[in-house]
Amino acid sequence: MSTIEKYNAVFASTFNVNETILNDNFSSESVDNWDSITQLSLVTALEDTFDIMLDPEDILNFKSYAVGKEIVVKYGINF
Repeated sequence: MSTIEKYNAVFASTFNVNETILNDNFSSESVDNWDSITQLSLVTALEDTFDIMLDPEDILNFKSYAVGKEIVVKYGINF
């Protein structure tokens, strides 16, 4: 499974959505069930999937699908 497939699978599972709707507009402002609890679940799942540990600042800034990719890349995960 490629990196983007793993990334998408985490989002799809966390938000209970089909991967086909995931795009750069998928964010805390456009998704009704994106709240602080869901965001922490998302971060935890991504950390587990990619064996990384996000800094608190990155966790707070993780507010969209697009920004999430940028954050994950900082930890050596390449898309």
